[in-house]
Amino acid sequence: MPLARKGFGSIEMEKIQALTSKNGVVIFTKSTCCLCYAVTILIQELRVSPIVFEIDQDPKGKEIEKALPKQGCSSPSVPAVFIGGKLVGSTNEVMSLHLSGSLIPLLKPYQSL
Repeated sequence: MPLARKGFGSIEMEKIQALTSKNGVVIFTKSTCCLCYAVTILIQELRVSPIVFEIDQDPKGKEIEKALPKQGCSSPSVPAVFIGGKLVGSTNEVMSLHLSGSLIPLLKPYQSL
């Protein structure tokens, strides 16, 4: 049995890394999370179309949610915002970046005209 658990989370970690490295802006959310919604709308209003991965709508969502802290996400693990393949953080970090004027430069390469 220990052998079966040895790789627990590695497939989910790979899925997170693949998704975040191949897409400019990725937000891991839950469909019922108001903070997830607020962060998503903020980024969309800044003319970016993020990939929104709703973990509660995915059959492997629970496993992905458990793997997010291994990527550096805090608790709660959503929203988890990745820009350019790097974890930016959750609501507090995104809002702090926005208020300080640092979010738009991070998003600039991914903005639509």
